[in-house]
Amino acid sequence: MNKHKYIYIAFVFIGLTFTGCKTPNLMQRTESKEVPLSFNDLKDTLNSVQLKWKDYFTDKYLDTLITTALQNNQELNITLQEIEISRNEVRARKGEYLPFLGVRSGAGVEKVGRYTSQGANDANTEIKPGVEFPEPLQDYMIGAYATWELDIWNKLHNAKKSAVSRYLASVEGKNFLVTNLVSEVAHSYYELLALDSQLEIVKQNIEIQNNALKVVKLQKESARVTELAVKRFEAQVFNTKSMQFSIQQQIVEAENRINFLIGRFPQHVARSSQTFNDIIPMLINAGIPSQLLDNRPDVKQAEMELVAAKLDIKVAKARFYPSLGVSAGIGLQAFNSKYLFKTPESLLYSLTGDLIAPLINRNAIKATYYTANAKQIQAVYNYEKTILNAYIEVANQLSKIDNMAKTYDFKSKQVDALNMSVDISNDLFRSARADYMEVLLTQRDALESKFDLIETKMQQMSAVVNIYHALGGGWK
Repeated sequence: MNKHKYIYIAFVFIGLTFTGCKTPNLMQRTESKEVPLSFNDLKDTLNSVQLKWKDYFTDKYLDTLITTALQNNQELNITLQEIEISRNEVRARKGEYLPFLGVRSGAGVEKVGRYTSQGANDANTEIKPGVEFPEPLQDYMIGAYATWELDIWNKLHNAKKSAVSRYLASVEGKNFLVTNLVSEVAHSYYELLALDSQLEIVKQNIEIQNNALKVVKLQKESARVTELAVKRFEAQVFNTKSMQFSIQQQIVEAENRINFLIGRFPQHVARSSQTFNDIIPMLINAGIPSQLLDNRPDVKQAEMELVAAKLDIKVAKARFYPSLGVSAGIGLQAFNSKYLFKTPESLLYSLTGDLIAPLINRNAIKATYYTANAKQIQAVYNYEKTILNAYIEVANQLSKIDNMAKTYDFKSKQVDALNMSVDISNDLFRSARADYMEVLLTQRDALESKFDLIETKMQQMSAVVNIYHALGGGWK
C-alpha cells in the first residue's frame, strides 16, 4: 500500500510540474532589414564614410579641435563609464551560473533554562560516564559550503548573453556619440569661419558707406543734395556698425560652444585664415543603403538592444519551469575547541538538492514575461525607426548638397552683379544721374546678397558634415 502511495505522490508532483511549465502565448513581431537599393536612384558602391575623420576633414585647426574633443569632452567620458558599468553587469551575470563557494567559521555559547524540554533533557545526558553535559554549552565551527543552481533551461546563460548584447549596445552608443561630437565640432567650426567672413564684409561695407557719406556731405555743401540725404547715409552707416558688434557677439558664443565641446574654459579658438567662400566642399560618395546597417552606430546599437530584448523573453519564460539547485557543506563542529579537530567525531557534512516549480499565483512571473515581450516588440519598432531615419537623413543631405551647389552658383552671380551695381550707382550719383535712394538701396542689396552667399556656403558645408554623420562616419 505504501508503495502505491509514493507512486501516486510522484505522479501528482510531475503533473503539477508540467502545469507550472505551461507558458502563456505572446504576440510576435519579426523585424525586417529590407532597405531600398539606392539613395535617390544613385547606385554607387563607393562610400565616403570609409574615410577616417582626419582624412575627411583636412583643415589642420579643425583636426586639432576634434582630437581635443575626443579626449576631453565630458559627455563622452561619462559614456565611457557607462560602458564600464555594462561590462561589470556581464561579469555579474556570468557569476550567477557558476557555483558559489565560501568558507564559514563561528563561535558561540548557549545557556538554556533547566525547566525547559531541552534543559531537562540536557540535565540527564552524559557525554561520558561521570561527565555531565557542559553548561553553558559552547559551540565552535569551521567549514566550507557551496551552492549551485543548475542552469537546465539556460535561464542564467541567456541573462548573461543579454547583458553582453547590452554591453555591445553601449559600445555602439559611445560610437554614435563620437560621430555626433565630430560633426558638432565641425559644424561649430564652419559657423565660426562664416561669422569671420561676415564680420570682414561688414567692415568693408562700413568703409564703402563712410566714403559715400563723405561724398554726400560734399554734395550738400555744394547744394546738390539736402540734409535728408546726409542723414539717410549716416543712418545706414550706424546700422552697419551695429551689425558689426552683433556678429562679434555671435563669434564669442560660437568660440565658447567649441570650447565647451572640447572641455576647456573660454579662450580664443585658433582657426584658418582662408576666406570661407573659397572652401571647396568635398566630393561625396554615399554608397548603397545596406551599408548603413554596418556603418551607422545607432543602427547597430538598436540591433544589439533588440537581441538583448529577445534573450530577456527567454529568461522570463524560463521562470515558469522548475529550477534545480544543489547545496553542500563540509566542516568541523564541537562544543569544546580541543575537540574541534578530532575526527571523525567532529566532522559534519551535508548535500541537498532542490527542485522548485511555480504552481499557484504566477501573476508576478506572467507580468515579467509580458513585459519582456512588450519590450521586445518595442525594440523591433525602434530598430525599424532607426533604419528609416538613417535612410531619410542620407537622402535629405544628398539632395541638399546638390541643391545648395546650384544655389551657390546663382548667389555668386547675384553678388557679382550687385557689386558692379554699387560702383555704377556711385558713379551715377556723383554725376547727378542717380538719386541717393538708389545708392542706399543698392548698397543694402549688395550687403544682403553677400550675407546670403555666406549663408549658402554655410548650408553647403553643413550638408557635407551632415552626410558624413548620416552615413555613420567619424567613430572609427
